[in-house]
Amino acid sequence: MREKPGLLDYARRWPLRLWMLLVGIFLYAPLVVLVVMSFNDSRRTTKWQGFTLDWYAKVFEDGELVQSLVNSLTIAALSTVISLVLGTLAAIALWRFRFPGKPLVDGAFSLPIVVPEICMGVAMLIFFARVMPFPPGLPWPLSLGAIVIAHVAFSFPFVAVVVRARLHSFDRSQEEAARDLGASDWRALWDVVIPHLRPALLAGALLAFTLSLDDFVITFFTAGPDTVTFPVKV
Repeated sequence: MREKPGLLDYARRWPLRLWMLLVGIFLYAPLVVLVVMSFNDSRRTTKWQGFTLDWYAKVFEDGELVQSLVNSLTIAALSTVISLVLGTLAAIALWRFRFPGKPLVDGAFSLPIVVPEICMGVAMLIFFARVMPFPPGLPWPLSLGAIVIAHVAFSFPFVAVVVRARLHSFDRSQEEAARDLGASDWRALWDVVIPHLRPALLAGALLAFTLSLDDFVITFFTAGPDTVTFPVKV
């Protein structure tokens, strides 16, 4: 007899498969249409006139647009690396140690996730204007420093949440066994804990990179007149 799917066997239930298929079409169909219409010879997106690559040639001829894309990629790369390090260390610290005020610190990590971007953008503007004025006129890429700091501030909590969720499935006896065999705390962390966290580190890095590359509101409030990112330019 054919085995009946269990209560939690979601992927084996055809109504859920159908629903996941419809959700996937709903999410990705607009992107497919956008890609297809980018080869349209007409300026109107409602009418297909013919195939052309002229629009891509014109994009790369626009120096300001290319520079804004380079700025966005540079900011995203820097903020991703910093957010990955800070988020991972913060997640390990909250997972391993007990200290006074831990629930308060734990809740503070959720603030950048739930606070509207407009509020964080205004807060960053006041911070760089009153608390720690960022020096103007710096050469590239130092001129991107204020935006990188702002992006790290709202990106690394996302990394911490993902990494901490992965840590809950870690067997601490493996780390204790490494210490019994002579490994130091840092060696056990690097050889035992970090390999277990690789999927979460990859997911956190992709999440931080996407958030930084896509951000408009916070960047709009923290960018100077000489620094334009791709979302702001568009």
